[in-house]
Amino acid sequence: MAGDPIEGQILLLTAAKASVTPTQLPDLVDLAQERLAADRERYRREYERLYEGDGVEAFAVETGHWAELGTELGMSDRERAAVERAHEEQLLRIGRRTDREDELETALEIREPVLIGTGE
Repeated sequence: MAGDPIEGQILLLTAAKASVTPTQLPDLVDLAQERLAADRERYRREYERLYEGDGVEAFAVETGHWAELGTELGMSDRERAAVERAHEEQLLRIGRRTDREDELETALEIREPVLIGTGE
């Protein structure tokens, strides 16, 4: 998986900002993806899908979702914050590519992003 669905450049930039190693972050993202992918249908039923395409689905979840997920996965606060930031940065990149940056930034003011790779 190597960090899918987060792009390599996003992983590098996020790792630098979050004080985790560039080799550690893809593994953390993969760990989160295993859990997220297992619950993809639940995310589809319970949360607003912000984007679908390019091998990824993006959802807006409640604030605190990543804190809970990070605890479940045994991540430190720094590790969890890095994974959450990677998801946020990837969603903003999608927003720039699709001319929806303002809309997605507004969504992130009140909710957290979850991106789940679709394997496509």
